[in-house]
Amino acid sequence: MDEQLKSNLTSSKHWIRLLYMLLFVLALYVASVVMSVLIFVQFLFALITGNNNYQLRKFGDALSIYIFDTLQFLIYNSENKPFPFADWPESKATETAEDAQAEAPGAEPDSASNAKPKATPRKKASPRKKATAKKPAKETDSEPPAEEGNGDSSENKTPDDKSES
Repeated sequence: MDEQLKSNLTSSKHWIRLLYMLLFVLALYVASVVMSVLIFVQFLFALITGNNNYQLRKFGDALSIYIFDTLQFLIYNSENKPFPFADWPESKATETAEDAQAEAPGAEPDSASNAKPKATPRKKASPRKKATAKKPAKETDSEPPAEEGNGDSSENKTPDDKSES
């Protein structure tokens, strides 16, 4: 056991990974600041123009993928080092008709751009069990409905009804 510990402590691969991890912790901090600024700018853009900015959305998507990849490396879920040791992640954000029209302000709107934009494709949710409503128990001739009491319904009568019986 002491040999294994000594081997691990003297192995350069662990110490080199530590240096990469420190570099990516710093990169993660910078990315989180950039993401915070991007969120604020996107909000202002939407507030002023009424629409979000496709380019900001696309960059935000790529940045969020980069942050995820960096975290995966830091927690040892991946051995792949993220950017700058790999390509910058590609955004999966899709451009809507409103985005295309916003980029070309002089273009005349056509019937396609007046249509509602299609929703961006999402991953299919994991299958869930369908909720099945319980069917009421069928009353049979052999089993009379259960009544409270001795079958005397005087318990449910009002005081006036009791005096009549």
